[in-house]
Amino acid sequence: MGKTFKQDKGIAGLTILLSLIVMLFVIGLLVMIFTIMGSKMQDSTYDSTTLISTNETLAKPTTAGITLAVGDAKRNGVCGAVTQILNGTTFENIALGNISQTGCVVKNATSWAGYTANVLYTYPYTYDADNSATDVMNDTTSSVASVTEWFDIFIVIGAMVVLILLTVVIITAIRSSGMVAGGEQQGANQVGTA
Repeated sequence: MGKTFKQDKGIAGLTILLSLIVMLFVIGLLVMIFTIMGSKMQDSTYDSTTLISTNETLAKPTTAGITLAVGDAKRNGVCGAVTQILNGTTFENIALGNISQTGCVVKNATSWAGYTANVLYTYPYTYDADNSATDVMNDTTSSVASVTEWFDIFIVIGAMVVLILLTVVIITAIRSSGMVAGGEQQGANQVGTA
């Protein structure tokens, strides 16, 4: 009784390609998990910092309101009450009763017809500042998230491996059929033998 070998018919390396796709999916899932965890840890470790914006030059307030730019632009910025308003041309004080403030938005409470277009605002603001721990976490999450840029290269290489395996299978089948001289199986040089 001769030896029998188990052969999967018609696969030709597709299991390698499917394994590659599953591996890339798992890597993508891990990248997503680590990126989300890193960003959450980064958010919890910022330093709450209070600074003062001195003589910030903005337009005079309107009934729609203007936004205090420096405090509003910071990460999780919260503007404190305006402590001083100066006329942008004469640098004389403008009474604080001439404005109303909600967060970082300042509206006029009285007529501003006699004032110049530019006004200088001074106010405190609080924001979340970076520290060495958040810098490291930001660099790490950015690096981990950039792993997915390589996925298309892995898929192309995997497809090339499958095509090479398929070519080898075809060449082996042709050589073993006996249609080409140099077949290595005994008795395979008779037409009709596979």
